[in-house]
Amino acid sequence: MSQMTLLLVFLGAGLATFLIRLSFIAVEGRVRLPSWFRTALQFVPAAMLSALIAPDLLMRGGRLALGLDNARLLAGLVAIVIAARTRSVGWTIAGGMATLIGLTWWLGHLPK
Repeated sequence: MSQMTLLLVFLGAGLATFLIRLSFIAVEGRVRLPSWFRTALQFVPAAMLSALIAPDLLMRGGRLALGLDNARLLAGLVAIVIAARTRSVGWTIAGGMATLIGLTWWLGHLPK
């Protein structure tokens, strides 16, 4: 792919993203969105975050990895528990990362 083609793809994707976001801002107050739609919009951030994180936690090498040897899955579960208990983003990130680092080191040092 040439550099010009790549630049045009980036510009087109950026313009499309901008227009999609602008559409919600531009129609605010002019169009009355149904209540079910406004309620559904509240769940978009959580759904997007889940869609980005779930494959990284559940997949290893293109295969589903639900075992105790999946450090990312275990660290993610620990982070979920921390988030539910503390409601703190900082503690959730710190606890999840510390768990991931510890498990990665420990699983890497287990005898094969």
